[in-house]
Amino acid sequence: MSAIAHIIPLPRAVPPVLAVGAFLKNAICVTRGAEALISSVHGDLGTPEAIAAFEESVEALVAEAGVAPVRVAHDLHPDFHCTRYAQSLDLPQVGVQHHHAHAAAIAAEHGVEGPVIGVSFDGFGLGPGNQSWGGELLLADGAHYRRLGHLAQLAQPGGDRAAREPWRMAAAALHRLGRGAEIAERFRDIPASAMLGQMLDRRLNSPETSSAGRLFDAACGLLGVHPIAEFEGQAPMALEALVTRPEVLPTGWIVQDGVLDLLPLLACLAHCTDPVRGANLFHGTLIEAMIQWITEVAETAGTPYVTLGGGCFLNKVLTAGMVERLSAAGLKPLTASKVSPSDAGLSLGQAWIAALS
Repeated sequence: MSAIAHIIPLPRAVPPVLAVGAFLKNAICVTRGAEALISSVHGDLGTPEAIAAFEESVEALVAEAGVAPVRVAHDLHPDFHCTRYAQSLDLPQVGVQHHHAHAAAIAAEHGVEGPVIGVSFDGFGLGPGNQSWGGELLLADGAHYRRLGHLAQLAQPGGDRAAREPWRMAAAALHRLGRGAEIAERFRDIPASAMLGQMLDRRLNSPETSSAGRLFDAACGLLGVHPIAEFEGQAPMALEALVTRPEVLPTGWIVQDGVLDLLPLLACLAHCTDPVRGANLFHGTLIEAMIQWITEVAETAGTPYVTLGGGCFLNKVLTAGMVERLSAAGLKPLTASKVSPSDAGLSLGQAWIAALS
């Protein structure tokens, strides 16, 4: 262990590259031969202090590595400070899709150079056409990937506000179920609920997302678990803590053309009065649904490896359930252990992809 960097062995020696991570839980990475040096986490790049720490860390890590990067990797989001910083450098730039980077980080950590099925579940990452992604099934192979499937899209009323107000995602689920008229009464203690049904009807400030994080929020909102949270992720963490024994609702999902739709499960949760049973049903059904979804594509993917990346896999119930069921299905689940599955580990994947580009 060196002074400031965490060192991860890579599958093989690669050119020196710098990767600047993402907006949330930012950490940076520099490759040096057959190893990657990863900085400590600077936090979210939304404060002057975090931005200053990020910029100082870039200079310090490159100096510590003793290499001259030949290219710089960054997230696709144009408004992240780290992206703008990367674009200000006099280096060739490699834009790396967020969920591809999650899969690549875990593949690199485990020394897997060939293709992997990448399950990337988090709150948000920009897709190649400026879409809001976050529940992705990818075939990732080094510097390349293709999208095999995704979670069914849900409206995100209020945009980013929905990440801290799970009742909004619950309202979106009710609206998609054709029960938008129930929103105002169900959330009558929240003044904004009176107009949300009309907002969803008119598609005003309600971008669609495939985010797994927002799916968790929808479940929390329907079960009354932190309808308004103090921070993003508070409600899903509380939902995980309620789990006693995961339970499967056999009719809780539909898989069609690569899209995994859990609307039937959300319809069940809308009637569930016991949050513990709801938490058990949500986790158990999500795991079983994902296993069907993954095994259907695994038959033709040409690889047994399945990476479980993104912040949702900080959820120990979800991760343990997926590892057990994937192994039972004859697949080889790979989880993050040397780096975080969240955005704190993203720069490793960015660096590995850029080094192979």
